[in-house]
Amino acid sequence: MTRGRSAVTQPPKGSAAPPPGTGSPTLPAVPPQAGPVPRRRPGGTPAGPPPSEPRRTAFAEGLDRLRAAAVTEPGRLRIIGALLAALVVAFGTVTAWQMNARSQAADDVLHRSQPLTSEAADIYRSLADANTAASSGFLAGGQETEASRDRYEKGVRTAAEGLVKAAADSDADSSSTATITKLNRLLPEYKGLVERARTYNRQGFPVGGAYLRYANEKMQKEMLPAAEDLYKTENRRLRADYADARPYPWAALALGVLALAALAWAQHRNYRRTNRVLNHGLVAATAAATVVLLWLVVGHSVARSNLGDSYDHGVRSLNVLHDARIASLKARGNENLTLVARGAETTKVGDETFDAYDFEFEKNMDALGKGLAQAARLADDEAGERPVAAANGDMAEWKKRHSAAREQDANGNYQQALDLVIGGGDSGVEPTVECFDGVDSSLAAALAHEEREFERAAGDGLDAMGYLPQGAGVLAGLGAAGALLGIGRRLSEYR
Repeated sequence: MTRGRSAVTQPPKGSAAPPPGTGSPTLPAVPPQAGPVPRRRPGGTPAGPPPSEPRRTAFAEGLDRLRAAAVTEPGRLRIIGALLAALVVAFGTVTAWQMNARSQAADDVLHRSQPLTSEAADIYRSLADANTAASSGFLAGGQETEASRDRYEKGVRTAAEGLVKAAADSDADSSSTATITKLNRLLPEYKGLVERARTYNRQGFPVGGAYLRYANEKMQKEMLPAAEDLYKTENRRLRADYADARPYPWAALALGVLALAALAWAQHRNYRRTNRVLNHGLVAATAAATVVLLWLVVGHSVARSNLGDSYDHGVRSLNVLHDARIASLKARGNENLTLVARGAETTKVGDETFDAYDFEFEKNMDALGKGLAQAARLADDEAGERPVAAANGDMAEWKKRHSAAREQDANGNYQQALDLVIGGGDSGVEPTVECFDGVDSSLAAALAHEEREFERAAGDGLDAMGYLPQGAGVLAGLGAAGALLGIGRRLSEYR
């Protein structure tokens, strides 16, 4: 029998009872997923993740930070300080670099290229002198004087020593090395020919003259041209060193002016913002930069002027005097060979035929006269003019005596002509050898004077640039430190 209350259906045993007041169980809600809803293509398939923004470079981020700093006064001061220090350091670095290069070139002019040029000229002169002495000794025959023999030996020895020194001073890969090697090979061959000529000449064999002419041909056509090539090569090197030492350091000058302008602007800006006249750090930096710039302008200008004097009044005169001395040696050798050959060698000019060696003698004397005239114009003091004038007088007398000797030879008076050329006869005439010796000794004195003038002027030019590279580097470092300290003092006011 049921009671009046409705029966409630009991849930199966073991199952969870629903909460009171509900009719049926409710499923829990699904929480929403985090993140963007994936996009879908029109067909319903996912379209992939959205495109990400490109990553910024370190440079771009640094630029942003720089812009952010530039809007504040401390940030602007830091930028100004860094730029000022960089400008001063760049000015000092470029000054040290450019002046070090010019100082090195000036040192090469004084201690390397010009001495090598003189050595090459001495090699040429020594070879020509040995050739002249050999022909003079040959003309004396069996009565060759000891002085003539010694002069020949000295010429050969001096040329050999010069070649050894030139080889030691030249670069291994330079064109001069090949020329020096060639001369070292030819010199023993030449000596052998001269010794054969002397041997046959003492015995009275005419073949001795042929050997001497062959030795002279080797000297004139192979050895002297090689020595002249060596001289010209070293002379070009000397001019190149001058070209490296004398140009203005425009890059350093421009940076110096720019650094001073920037420092002046920074101090003016500081005055307008703080009403303070001086900033000790910036004043110190300005003073350091000014000293470097003035030192650069004055030092290089003095060096350039002295190097110009060393070239105009030293090198140019030396080149002219070397050429004149070589011309005199060639003339003397050809004068002797005129008597040795006795007309065996001829040359034709137009319809006329001349003795080959006498024709070359006239050309050499013309070159000597032109060289002495140019040397007289270049001489800038009495000590330089006096030996050139003496050489000119001896040359004029030499021409007169040579004409007299040629006249005697043309008339068949060979012995009288020989006495007029080498002396030693009983005629009491004054030979041409005395005039040649006078020309040679006067030119040697003029060369010694111009060498001293060159060394003095080039040395003064080198001294004017002394310590400038090192001083510029030190002062630039002090200037940069001063600029940073000056800006740092302003920054400390914002802390």
